[in-house]
Amino acid sequence: MPDVPPWARVAGDVNVGVRRGAWYQVVRLTPDAAWLDVFQRTRSVPRDSLEIVTVRPDVWSVVARPYDAVDLPFKWGSHYAVCPRCSRRAALPERAVEMQCPACNRVFPLHAA
Repeated sequence: MPDVPPWARVAGDVNVGVRRGAWYQVVRLTPDAAWLDVFQRTRSVPRDSLEIVTVRPDVWSVVARPYDAVDLPFKWGSHYAVCPRCSRRAALPERAVEMQCPACNRVFPLHAA
């Protein structure tokens, strides 16, 4: 079985230059950093700022509104969702168990924060 690269997303409310909640393929790992493929550009991110998994999840990420949020509609409130495939942000619907992405039109499960 060939080596499968892991996936990573930002863990917590930290600004490390990549979208919170979005999954990125890991290009390289060291004890201190992970190099992520961010839209075909490699970005170094401190490893302790990431959640790293072996299989890319097919579940919406629920993200707490960042303290330094820009370009997020205020009406979305304190949390929003990030598509597990295309990384598009979207408002969280009330009492939904799944939702369709407004960008890629795929439907994924939604788990509350």
